[in-house]
Amino acid sequence: MENQNNQDLTSSHAQGRYIFPKWTNSLPAYFVLGFILLISFTIFVFWYWLSPKHTDVGYMPKQPVPYSHKLHAGELGIDCRYCHVNVERSKHATVPATEICMNCHTVIRAESPKLAPVRESVATGKPIKWAKVHQLPDYVYFDHSRHVNSGVACVTCHGRVDQMEVVHQVQPLSMSWCLDCHRSPEKNIRPKEFVTKMDWSVSDSDQLAMGREIMKAKNIHPREDCSACHR
Repeated sequence: MENQNNQDLTSSHAQGRYIFPKWTNSLPAYFVLGFILLISFTIFVFWYWLSPKHTDVGYMPKQPVPYSHKLHAGELGIDCRYCHVNVERSKHATVPATEICMNCHTVIRAESPKLAPVRESVATGKPIKWAKVHQLPDYVYFDHSRHVNSGVACVTCHGRVDQMEVVHQVQPLSMSWCLDCHRSPEKNIRPKEFVTKMDWSVSDSDQLAMGREIMKAKNIHPREDCSACHR
């Protein structure tokens, strides 16, 4: 009887030591798991949802004049440099002046209602306020002429604009995207005479061999240091 009483007292004493229910022992593991999931979700949000791949690709602003690149650059075969006249000699490709539009449209569809802003621009001397599609941050330096004259094609950065009714952004234009090209430029370099030819292509093996030859001939060694783009 005495032994039984001692066991009961010991059991009661042992039970009295637990302040929280036994299931609370697993809470630390749940906290750790939740913390890992929260960190993973946060990284995913910043890596994808807040990256240029998600926020910038597909950007298609409404323009004041319904200009079709598919018609002009695609079906009519107008060279990019006819409108973007400074792309080979300036940092900026430049938006075409109204006079360039009127070189054709004084005769072709001269009275079209869609061209009313163009005619108004000519009459008033005020430029058309085109909406910029490809926007780089103010702290980024990019020179169109340097890239075009090195053999980087328009399609590399802007996509098949000759197939676009309305131009939109197809590449993220992020720092990592630019660095990928600077580290392996042979993947994108082509002969200068084909930089504006949208449908020009070669096999991957030929592209690499040709790209390396052009790099050697033109002494092309793209920089990867910060001051190359941040000046």
